[in-house]
Amino acid sequence: MSNVADTSTPGPRRVAIITGAAEGIGHGIALRLAKDGFDLGLFDLSRAQEKLERLAESVRGEFGVRVVNVYGDVSREEDVERLVETVVRELGSVWAMVANAGISMNRVLHETPTEEMDKLLGVNFKGTFFCYKYAAMQMIKQGNGGRIVGASSIAGKKGLPEQAVYSATKFAIRGMTQCAAMDYGKYGITVNSYAPGVIETPLMGYLDEYHTSKTGQPKGSWTQSVSHEPVREVVEPPLRNGAQFNSLSVLGRNGQPEDVAKLVSFLVSDDASFITGTSSDHIL
Repeated sequence: MSNVADTSTPGPRRVAIITGAAEGIGHGIALRLAKDGFDLGLFDLSRAQEKLERLAESVRGEFGVRVVNVYGDVSREEDVERLVETVVRELGSVWAMVANAGISMNRVLHETPTEEMDKLLGVNFKGTFFCYKYAAMQMIKQGNGGRIVGASSIAGKKGLPEQAVYSATKFAIRGMTQCAAMDYGKYGITVNSYAPGVIETPLMGYLDEYHTSKTGQPKGSWTQSVSHEPVREVVEPPLRNGAQFNSLSVLGRNGQPEDVAKLVSFLVSDDASFITGTSSDHIL
């Protein structure tokens, strides 16, 4: 596995864009790709500015990479277009787009307000679509290939309780990834996605706490409820009472953002040049 951003030719470092970079999986990916030698375009909501600035300062100091922070909403096409334009203007090019940003909400389908459905579709699916679109346009223009990586989920392979809309968005990302891989292979652009199970990030904690407040059940019970099979599968991001979830994984531990980051590090490397259209699952 390559540990540097560009192993083929000397010259400027490759550039990776990461959305939803302020915390959780996106934060872990940013740290790993900076360690690999990538210059970074980091994107998140304006309310995450303090966290994103701390991250940028940290990787600049530790790894000596260039970092550009951009703020906006992935569900707004003009914000994603501006993201890519800003990164190209400031850092020179785009080699990798990691469309990581996403949200989740626990709702039974018939209790899901239309505006909530629209928000999930907007951030998760449309946001990923816009990232793929503008990254592909730039990579085709550059003419030297590239890497596009999206965030699916175990919920993009199997439907889960109270996750009808979230699951639909993650199935959509899986399908779009496969189609995009077929469209862009001729340009030397690979398109893949990662599909985590239980990863310890703030989002899983929020989901579990919401379930506890709604049902009165103990913390950790929501994740236990998502499957009745001996091997349980759950949605992607995370919790604060990690010990309660360890028994869900055949590995005896919860996933960490660094685990996903290692996979992304490989997918954006030269070593993954013949891998495209995949969705790498974390099977619990």
